[in-house]
Amino acid sequence: MHRSKNLHTYLLSKARQLTDSWYESIDKSKVSGVYSSNDPKTVENLKKQNFEFHQLFCEVFTIEKETFNKRLDDWVLSIAEDKHHLETPTHHIIQEFMRVRNQYLDFLNEFAKESEDPNRSDLLRIWEDTVIESFDRVILRFMELQNEVVERQLKSQEQIIHELSTPLISLNEDTALVPLIGNIDPDRAKLILENTLEQCVQKEVSYLFIDLSGVVMIDTMVAHQLFQLVDALELIGVKPILSGLRPEIAQTAVQLGLKFDRLTITSTLAQAITVKSNEHI
Repeated sequence: MHRSKNLHTYLLSKARQLTDSWYESIDKSKVSGVYSSNDPKTVENLKKQNFEFHQLFCEVFTIEKETFNKRLDDWVLSIAEDKHHLETPTHHIIQEFMRVRNQYLDFLNEFAKESEDPNRSDLLRIWEDTVIESFDRVILRFMELQNEVVERQLKSQEQIIHELSTPLISLNEDTALVPLIGNIDPDRAKLILENTLEQCVQKEVSYLFIDLSGVVMIDTMVAHQLFQLVDALELIGVKPILSGLRPEIAQTAVQLGLKFDRLTITSTLAQAITVKSNEHI
């Protein structure tokens, strides 16, 4: 049985010592990120995080495994989301987890030496196995959770980039321009459709120039989505005018059976503006 109230009390009494000795033993010449910082607030917060870990980890010897794992997961998530730890190489963070694990193993040996229990050798092996297993789980969960955090950040950044890459530019009180540049994949095409419709309504656009001269490649699915945008614009009362339609895109649209009869198309944006101006004469 790995549980021991006495061991929990002993380790908890060493929590501050564990934090102080751990931080003092960091070789700042061999680490980077949060561990090499000289900023007083960053250092104070790092020690606070470490001390909180010890207060939680000691409970491995007193509470149910499921409850212990849940509490420790909350702490691990806070580290995985921490800005300074996100800026720290993962192998340095894993290295520090391992150094802290060794601290615990040393204190377990000290506690066993002071114990008068005749089974202390057997108990020590059980306690060591418990610490090693728990640290292995902490390290694994940290890597899993930090990966999830990084993936969420990347997706958020990708969405911002996509939104910025499809700006709706107001030209006057009722006319706007969407200049499309680069490759358009299905996800970006979906964002173009959603963002363009939303901004046209917000800005009360009546005429929208969609310039495709900067689009390098397009597949059948994306071509279909772009023409869905044209149909959707007409449904909300916006007249779309396409310019810069490359031959390969036009060919793809024809193969899809998409109709051009109601759509105003010009070779260049300048021609599109001229066409719109003539309509007002």
